[in-house]
Amino acid sequence: MKKPRSLVIALAVPLFGAIVAAPTASAQPQLSGAATEFSVLAREGQSVASVERAIRAAGGTVVTSNAAVGLITATAPANGFAERVSADRAVFGAAKAKAIGTAPKQGKVKDKPGAVEKEGRGGASAKKPVQANAVGMDPLDDQLWGLKSVRSDLSRTKQPGDKRVKVGVIDTGVDGSHPDIAPNFDRAASRNFTKDIVTDVNGAVVDGPCEFRGCVDPADHDDNGHGTHVAGTIGAAANGFGVSGVAPNVTLVNLRAGQDSGSFFLQPTVDAITYAGDAGVDVVNMSFFTDPWLYNCTANPADSAEQQAEQRTIIEATTRALNYAHRKGVTQVVSLGNQHSDLGAPQPDASSPNYPSNSTHPRQIDNASCLSLPVEGPHTIGVSSFGPSQAKADYSNYGVEQISVSAPGGYFRDYFGTPWHRTNENMILSTYPRNVGVAEGMIDAEGNLTPDGVAAGIQKATAADGRVGYYQWLQGTSMASPHATGVAALIVSQYGKGSRDFGMNPDAVQRVLEGTASDIACPTPRTVDYLKEGRDASFTATCTGDASFNGFYGHGAVDAWSAVTRGSQYLRG
Repeated sequence: MKKPRSLVIALAVPLFGAIVAAPTASAQPQLSGAATEFSVLAREGQSVASVERAIRAAGGTVVTSNAAVGLITATAPANGFAERVSADRAVFGAAKAKAIGTAPKQGKVKDKPGAVEKEGRGGASAKKPVQANAVGMDPLDDQLWGLKSVRSDLSRTKQPGDKRVKVGVIDTGVDGSHPDIAPNFDRAASRNFTKDIVTDVNGAVVDGPCEFRGCVDPADHDDNGHGTHVAGTIGAAANGFGVSGVAPNVTLVNLRAGQDSGSFFLQPTVDAITYAGDAGVDVVNMSFFTDPWLYNCTANPADSAEQQAEQRTIIEATTRALNYAHRKGVTQVVSLGNQHSDLGAPQPDASSPNYPSNSTHPRQIDNASCLSLPVEGPHTIGVSSFGPSQAKADYSNYGVEQISVSAPGGYFRDYFGTPWHRTNENMILSTYPRNVGVAEGMIDAEGNLTPDGVAAGIQKATAADGRVGYYQWLQGTSMASPHATGVAALIVSQYGKGSRDFGMNPDAVQRVLEGTASDIACPTPRTVDYLKEGRDASFTATCTGDASFNGFYGHGAVDAWSAVTRGSQYLRG
C-alpha cells in the first residue's frame, strides 16, 4: 500500500471555516458587488436544509445541493455573503466558486518540426474465474507501446473486460460518437455536471463562446480532447478499427466535471465523484488536480483569511466526496501530477490561485498542512509516469508518500542520444474528437489532416463502412493513470462478484493492482537530472526506497496479465 499522509494534521486548524469571527447582528457586513456563485459546505451532522436556510438568511439564493457531501451552490452578491453565511453554526465554510482542477491545456509547444510536446497539466472473495471471450488487437495498436508495457495484449486473451464493469471518466467529457468509444459507451448513465463559462470576472476567456444553447454540452461531447484521450486508453473497443484500450470490453461512462478550458469547479467535481457511487460505477479515473490552488493549505501565511477558509472548505468537501464514493464501492485512480516534484517535499508555489486571471502570488508550501487534491485525499491510488525506456518521465511527480503504482504516460525526451529522442512515438496515442481537431487546426472542414496535423502526428482511420476516427499523441501522468484504471477494471472483471450488484471492494482492487505490479528498482545513480534533455535543475529527482516500493515507481509498473492470472492471492487482506 502507498504511505498516505494523515489529514489530521492538515485539518488541525479550527474547522469552522468562517472567514472572520462571527459578527454580531448589528455588525453584519453589507452585501455588494455583482452576483457570484459560492460553494457552501455544511458542518458534519448538520442538514442540508439548515444550511439552505442559512444561505437565504444571509441574502443568497440556493442553486443546487449535494446531500451526500453537504455541499450547496448558491448565488449572492460578491462581497459580504461569505462572512454572513459562515457565521451560522450549521455552516463549515463558504468560498467563492472557483476552478479546483485543471486537466492539461491543449495548447501545443513545437519542440522540433514533426514533433509536438504536450505535457499534462487524479475485498472480494476468491471464486471461479470469469469466463470471458478473448479479443484481438486493432490496426493501430502496434504503435501503443503502453498497451504492450502493461501486457494488455496478453491479458485480453483471458480477460478483456466485463460489460457489467462501469468505468467513470471524470474529465472534460468523452466523445461518445468516436468509432472506438461508441461500442463501449453508456450514454444513459453519463452525466455532464458543468456549464460553459465564457469569461472570468476579469473578462479573460475561460471556455469561450457556448457551442450549445443553454451553454450545457451533451453528455457525449468533449470540447477539450483530454477526456476522450483518457477514455480511449482505458477502454477503446477491440473492434478491428483504430486503437483498443487496456480493458477493451468494459463500459465507459462520462462523468464530466471539467470545463472546456480544462478547469474544474468544486460542485461539479464533488457531484461527479458522489454520482459515481450512487450510479454503481466500479472504477473512476481522475486525471486532474485541484485549482485554483496547486496545493490547498489550511493556514498558509501568504494567503488571506478568506483564501485560507476557501482552501479548508475545498479540503473538507473533497475528502467527504472521496470517502462517500469509497463506501459505495468505487475504486479511485488519480494521476500523481506533472510538477516534477516530490509530493512529500513540495517545491514553492508561484502559480496559485490561478483563477480568476491575475490572482497568483508566491507561497512556501508546508507539507504537513497543504494537500494536492484529489491525489492526497483518502482512498486514492496515485500513479506516476514513465516513458518507453521505463525511465521516470521528467515531468512526473514522485515520492513514497503518495505513490501507489506507475504506468506508461509518455516521455517525449526519452532515449537521449538516439534517433528515438524527441519523437511523437515516445508519447501515448489515443482517441481524438474531430471537433477538437478542427478547432485546433489539425483537421480541416472536410475531415482531412492539415499540414499542422501531419506535423503533430495526428492519425486518421477510415472503416469500410465510412466511419472515421482520429488519434493524437499526448504525454503526462494524465496518460499514466488511465493505464492503471484499465488494469483496475480488468481486476473487477476477473474477481468481482454479485448477481445484481456486480462489483468488488475497492481496497481489494488496490491490493491486487499493487501486488501484481512489476517491480522496478531505483536507477543507478539514484539521483537523476534531466539537464541533457534540456530541463533545468528543478527537474532533478532522487529515488528513495527499494525494488518492491520506491518513490519513482511505487509498488511497480501495473501489469494486466499478472493481475488477471495471479491476483487471487491478494484478495484477502
